[in-house]
Formats: sequence, C-alpha cells, structure tokens
Amino acid sequence: MLIVERGEHPASDEPNNRGSGRRRDTGGVTLDVLAIIAALVLVAIGLANLDAVDGFEMAARQAVIAGVGVILLAAFWRFRTTLLTALGWLTYIAAVLLLAAVHVVGTNVNGATRWIGIGSFTFQPSELAKLGVLLVLAAVLGSQRPAWQRFVFSIGLALVPIGFTALQPDLSTTMLLIVLTVAMLIIGRIPARIILPLFAAVVVVAPLAVGFLHPYQLERLGSFLVGSHESPTGAGWAVRQAHIAVGSGSLFGRSGDPLSGLLAQYLPEKETDLALASVVEQYGLVAGGVVIVAAIVLVWRLALASRVPRSPHGALVAGGLAVLLGVEIIVSVGGNLGLLPLAGVPFPLLSYGGTALLVHLAALGVALGVRREGARRRLWSMPGWRYRRPRLMRVTALMSTALLVSFGLYGWNLQTVRGEELAAAGQEQMTRCIRLPAPRGSITDRHGAPLAVSASAADNAVDRIVAVPALVRSRPDDVARLAALIGQPVDAVRTALDNAPATTLSLPLADVPAAVGDAVTAAGITAVLVVPEARRSYPTGSLLGPVIGFAGIATPTDTQRWPDLPAGEIVGRAGLEQQYDSVLRGVNGQQCVYVTPPGIPVAMGKRMEPVPGADLRLSLDRGLQERLSTGLVAALQAQRSKNVVGAALAMDPRNGQILALASAPSYDNNLYGPPINAAGLEALAKAPGHPMLEHGTQAALPPGSTFKLVVASAAVVDPVIPPERVIPTGGSYTLGDHTFGNWKPMGPMNLVQSIAWSNDVYFYKLANALGPGPIIDAAHALGVGKRTGIDLPGESEGYIGTPDSVAANGGTWYGGSTVILGIGQGALQVTPLQTALWTGGVATGQIVTPRLGMATGTSGGVYATLPTPAPTPLPFADKLGPVRDGMRAVVTGGTAAGLSGLPFPVGAKTGTAEDGSLSGGSYDNWLSTAAPMPDPRVVMTAVVQGPGSGGNNVTNLIADGLRYFHDHEAQVLATDPVQDPVAGR
Repeated sequence: MLIVERGEHPASDEPNNRGSGRRRDTGGVTLDVLAIIAALVLVAIGLANLDAVDGFEMAARQAVIAGVGVILLAAFWRFRTTLLTALGWLTYIAAVLLLAAVHVVGTNVNGATRWIGIGSFTFQPSELAKLGVLLVLAAVLGSQRPAWQRFVFSIGLALVPIGFTALQPDLSTTMLLIVLTVAMLIIGRIPARIILPLFAAVVVVAPLAVGFLHPYQLERLGSFLVGSHESPTGAGWAVRQAHIAVGSGSLFGRSGDPLSGLLAQYLPEKETDLALASVVEQYGLVAGGVVIVAAIVLVWRLALASRVPRSPHGALVAGGLAVLLGVEIIVSVGGNLGLLPLAGVPFPLLSYGGTALLVHLAALGVALGVRREGARRRLWSMPGWRYRRPRLMRVTALMSTALLVSFGLYGWNLQTVRGEELAAAGQEQMTRCIRLPAPRGSITDRHGAPLAVSASAADNAVDRIVAVPALVRSRPDDVARLAALIGQPVDAVRTALDNAPATTLSLPLADVPAAVGDAVTAAGITAVLVVPEARRSYPTGSLLGPVIGFAGIATPTDTQRWPDLPAGEIVGRAGLEQQYDSVLRGVNGQQCVYVTPPGIPVAMGKRMEPVPGADLRLSLDRGLQERLSTGLVAALQAQRSKNVVGAALAMDPRNGQILALASAPSYDNNLYGPPINAAGLEALAKAPGHPMLEHGTQAALPPGSTFKLVVASAAVVDPVIPPERVIPTGGSYTLGDHTFGNWKPMGPMNLVQSIAWSNDVYFYKLANALGPGPIIDAAHALGVGKRTGIDLPGESEGYIGTPDSVAANGGTWYGGSTVILGIGQGALQVTPLQTALWTGGVATGQIVTPRLGMATGTSGGVYATLPTPAPTPLPFADKLGPVRDGMRAVVTGGTAAGLSGLPFPVGAKTGTAEDGSLSGGSYDNWLSTAAPMPDPRVVMTAVVQGPGSGGNNVTNLIADGLRYFHDHEAQVLATDPVQDPVAGR
C-alpha cells in the first residue's frame, strides 16, 4: 500500500510541494494545540470554580474524571478513521441501550429519571447519546447514498435517542439532539427541498409541545418572557442571582472575600447551569472573558477542522461537534445573562458533570483525530471531495463568535453600569438585621424640666437581653458566662437557645436592670445584644396628659402615614408626641447578621448604632402650668355634676408662645406604656368629661359675652353707633315679636361702659344695627371659625355661621340670629385658645400663631429655635382704643372687679354662655384677660362649666394664675439660649 504523508515524500515532478506542505502541516499542528489548550483552560477554570464553591473534594473528584477524559482525548486523537464508522455505531447502540435501561434501573431525581448509578458514581446516558448521534449521522450523511435515503435514515436514527431522552424527561438534551440532527442535515448538504418541509412541520408542531412541558420548564420559559424582575421566584430568581454574581464579581473576582462562600450559596446550579456566572463571581470578569475566548477558539478550531479530513464522514464529525459545542455554549452563556431562557444546558467542559466531561473530551479527540489524519494523508482524499465539504461552517463559526462577543459585552456592561446596585442587592439578600431602637428624645418645659423621657433614661430603666441562638449555642463557655450575668440557670439559658428554630434571628432571654445590661455589654459576648426597653415615662402624668400625648406601637393608621415604619416601631400616637414624632423618634440602629439562603444565621455583620431623637423644648412653664391646672381642677370639683369640662391657658401675645395649657378632666399618659395598663385604660374610657380631649384646643363651646370684644371691634371699624354715644338699654330688647332679656336691667351706656358691665341690650342693638356681615368679617380677622395653627394635632376650627352657610344647611337666618350673635350665642362655637387669640389681638393689634414647640436640640448641646410665623397686624388695629378701654374698665369697675387687686393693670372680658349640653343652672363660665395693660405680656383665658359661683368661680382661677405670673414673670419667661438656624446665631 502506498502511503504518502504531505510534506515528507513529495512527488519528483512537484518540487515546491515540500515547502508549502510543511507550512500547512505546521499550521495544522498549531491549531490542534490551540484547541487542546482551549479545552484544558475550560476544564481548569471549571475545577477552580468547584474548589471555590464546593470545596476540594468535589473538585478532586471532577479532576480525576477530567484526567480520564484527557486520556480518552489523546487516544481518539490517534484513532484511525477507518474505524470511525464502527466507533460510531458502537457508541450509538450503547447509548440507545443505556437510554432504554435508564427507564428500568435509572435513578429518579426531582421527577426525572436520567442517571444510572454505578457505585458512588452516576452515569448519564443522554450525554453519550450526543456523541452516538453525532458519529452515526456523520457516517450516514457522509455516505454516497442518494440524498433522500440519507435524510430518511438520519431522521430515523435520531428519533430513537430523542424519544428515549424526552421520556426521561430531559428537555434540554432532547432539544440539543434535535438541533444537532437538523444541523447535521444542513451541513451534510441535504437539499433544501427535502429539509424545508421538515422545518415547516416543526413550526406547526412546536406550539403543541408546550402542553408537554413540565411545570418547572414552563416556569423557566415564563420567567424569560416576562423578565427576571417580574418573576422573582424560580427561574426568575436564578437569573437574578446570576446577574448579582456577574455584576458583583469585579474584574478579578471575590475569591479572597470572606463572604464569597456565603454569597455563592445564593447562586443555584453554580456548578452546572450557572457555572459561568459562578466563575465571574469568584474570579472576576477577566476569568469570564478567558472562558468566552477559549470557547470561541474551540468552536473555530472544530469548524476549520471540518474542511481538512479526507472523507465526508470525518469532516461531518468535526463540523457537527463545532455546531453542538457552539449551541451548548451560546445557550448556556445566554441563560446565565438572562438573554435566553434557562434551558438547563451546562457549559461544555466548564460545568460539573462527569459523563458530559468524558463525552465532550472524547468527542473532541475524535474530531481532532480525523482532522490530523486528513492533514497527514492528503493523497487518500476522494476525488471532488473539496466540493462536498460541510456547508456554512465558517458562517456558523462567525455567528457563534458574534453572539458570544455580544454576550461578553453585555456582561461587561452589566458589571460597569449596574455593578454597585447588584453588589448591594447581593449583600442585602444575605443580610438580616435586628432593629436597635433609637432612644426617643425628651420633652421638657422651657427651663429643661422633664415632661416626657425614654424609660432608658429613668432610674428604673430596664434592658432586654437578646441572642442569636444559632451563633451562641455552639459556644458553651459563652452560654455559661451569659447565664451568670443575667442571673439565670445555665440549663435554662441553654434550653431556650436549643429550642429556638435555627432561623431565629433574635431570641429574648431576660429583662434586666440597666446596670446588668451594662455588664452584659461590657462582657462583649458575640451575638448577644442589649436592647434598652422602648418605653416612655411621663413624670408629670395627668398634669399635661392631653398636651404631651403618648407614644405607642404603630397602628395601621400610623403605617399609612409613615410607610417605612418597621413592625413594632414606637411612634407618637397623640399630642406633642405625635406632632413632633419625626423629631423625637430619631433613627433606629441595627445589628446585621449574615444568613444562608434558608435564613440560618452564620456570622455577625455590621452594626449601626442608633441615633437618638432630638429633645424638644416647649414654651410651657411647669410652675404656671401647675398653678392653672390646680385651680382648674378645684373649680370643676366645686359643683355637683361630674360631666363637665374646663380649660385654662396662658399665652404670650407678642409671639404666640403658650406658657400654660391646662385641661380638665385629664388623663395620665403613663397608662399607655408600653406595656399598656389595660385596667387603667378601661376606667379612662368610662370616665365622664372626655378626659382624652385637650379641651383648650379641641372643645368648641359658645363664648358668651367674651365675643362682645369681637362685636365691639366690628363697631369701631363700622361705627353705626359711635363708641362714645350713650344709648338707652334697660332690661330687654324687642325685635319683631321676640324679646331678648338683659342679664340685669341697666341704664343708658356707651361702648366702653357696655363692655365693662357686659350690657346685653347695648350689644343687641349694636349687632342689629351692624348686621351680620361686619361682625362676621371682624370675627374672621380675629381668628374665629378657623384653626389657630397651634402645633397640636386634632385642633377644632370652631364654627361661626353666616346667612349663606345656615341656608346651605337647610336653616334660616333670622333677625334674631344677628341679635344673639351680638352676645356670643347662636351659630357660634369657639375654643378657649381662639378666645385667647382674639383677646390678645384686641389688646395688641396683632394676631399671632400659638406655639408650644420652642426649640430642638440635644441634652448638653445647642438648641435651635423652631420656625414661627410672624404676627399678623390687624387692619383695624389703630381703631381699637375704645375696645381696650372697655377691657380695662371690666376690671376697674365692671364684671371682673375681683381682678382689680392684682399688682399690675389687667384688661378682661367675662362671659356666661348658655350651653344646650349642660343641665339647668349650669353655664360655660368664661374669663379672658390681658396683662399688664396697655402692653400685655400675657393673655390668660379660662372656661369652667358649672353654676359659676362659689368655688366654681372662674375669676378666682384667673386671679391666682395672673398673680403667679406677676410674682414669677422673669422666671416664667426665661429660657436657655437658643440658636437661630436661619440667621446662624
């Protein structure tokens, strides 16, 4: 037999063959080496990934299989093509028999029977089927049979393993076998007229195949179609984890990061389907790029190898393997990046799997072997073979390269554009945090006297000791130390820790005094936390209960108001606690814990200390508050009915600062804990007089004759009856067929005298002369019928009717409606604060915005003033002289002569209002004052329900309050320095 090796024995008449042949041979060997190097690079990187994510044992096991595979590669590289047909049929028959055996003796995993167990190893026949189908189809398509025979034989041979694989079920391998079959028909030059009908049939049948998909397969397809962000579980979650792995891997990976192993646990199928994402996560984008380049080299090497063999059979083996590897690599990379559905296709040579690794290395050896033999035995080539080379191989290689390069660029863009976001998402998903409540800021009066403090700052403060069971129970010495510190038996503590579920993040062990909590903190036991009790203490109790309000666990309403509230958060629920909650609450800290995907803690993470809330300094003076509150309670108690209310307040009319705000009946806000005092709250709910209301701002009552200051203000603006004119009054006033009585018969009077003696008839006539319009206009200017703007929630806006509003409600505004409006009755209700506001407005010529919050800051630090609206001058301030004279006359010789003995000049207005909610003989008894006149520094207003005589007299209450203010004015108005945040002072 004549054997001629190209480049070694040229014919004598071809002198130039020697040189050219040698160059070609050298090129062929180089390409063989490149292909082998590319394959070994993929295997090596896959082993490194296994070592990083699953440990040395699994990597060593795969390395042994890889060694066997390399031996097979070397053996088949030297394989003679004359035996290729026999090898193909043997492989095909063995694969078919093993696929049939799988259904009898196979191992079922996750509902699929794909493996045959052999001792500690498992074998997957469907992987061998890829090689069998490749070799046998190459033999059939490379034969000299007519095209239709080659087509029929090929389809028939392919359907057997495809059918067995589909029954396992193994959708991914089934699809690969189908793709391999179609690719072999195309590159094997089966005419289009024969192939196209097959494609048409596939297009028609493909939608029907959806009905045969298993739930997990449908889930993968659905996740791809809607996007992983819309499918946060299953395959969508897997793609999300792959994105996190790629995006957070940086250029050189996280293999040195102590948390890389934990993060790797969140990546499913990190050894197989998502092996590439795992490689990028562990070793960086550079390693991922090396994998892509190696894959491209391998595909090109095989594509070019298909053009060298001396027979169609060998050429189709190389070409078919190039297509198979190209499809597997593209589907795997695309699935890792979410650009293609996760089809369950591992990355060839890189992913874990002994059978797949052996088959791919063996197939590579066969392909390179036929290429090598074709290059060395060129004279054996069949005449005209160069015209029947596998078609479209270069196009296939170019398309594969283009796709893989674009996939690589997408991965690079994913890391550069979204890297920080994905890295943060990776950290977040493996972190669970224990909330460390921020100490709530204190509330003090204007001098720093505590009105509301956190329980942790009190002498009887309690700390809660909590532990992370999964981290503490494995350390017996620490368990013993902890038990000794908190004064509990070791066995009790150990039992509590052992009985807690593994996923428990924090287990309360004991509530201990703050001193014990400090000792536990000092001991520094890992995974043991000291959490101060989240309870509020109110030293003044019912003195300021409705004003301060209370704090408690957030309700659904609070959650709607603050959507980011964590469960169980303590928030302000009423009063100033609610109004200034964002200031007082502070920022919670957290102790983070790293957890596995099932949620089991494995290590302590970062700790962020809580930021205490700011303290709130009020404008209140506790001494004046106590004096008014004591007098108010005494006035209410000095009459028979218990279903009555009262309020008293003091305000600086120059700036709106509330110096005292007393409400009765009141409640002790300590009842709300937490923990709540259930019995106390039940009694409170049954108590008469609505103690939960802050009556100074939330109780709207008829103002009676105190409203005469408003009517008088309207009269000086529109002097239909000049203030100095004396008019007859008497004991009653008749309008039409209705007579309106005076509280006692009186003689002729002018405006000042009528204010002093609260002459009803004068104000009947004045109101009738004015009409409702001017009175209502003046009332609106003085703040009637609208909220004052005080920094307390739930303020009532009161009510003042107009002819239009009464008609809109189905009523009628009569002439008598205007007449009784003149004495503060009828369609009129006001709060005590509104009464104080117009009293101060008349006395000073300006309307202020009442404020309780004065400044915020920290204990021992600088306080910053809270913004306060500037006073609003009254448009008729210059005309109010007669009204102020009337206020002064009320004290010097009128209805509040009891105040004349005070050591400074006082202006006032009394009022006794009929109230339909009260029993006969009881009234809303009002007194509103300003002192010292003519430039008052305090307005003091009170209302007490009852008969208004004896101890129920409101005058005694106000006189006592004004005397206290006079005697202690410097102390009452004094406060520590504050900084103006706007001016920077």
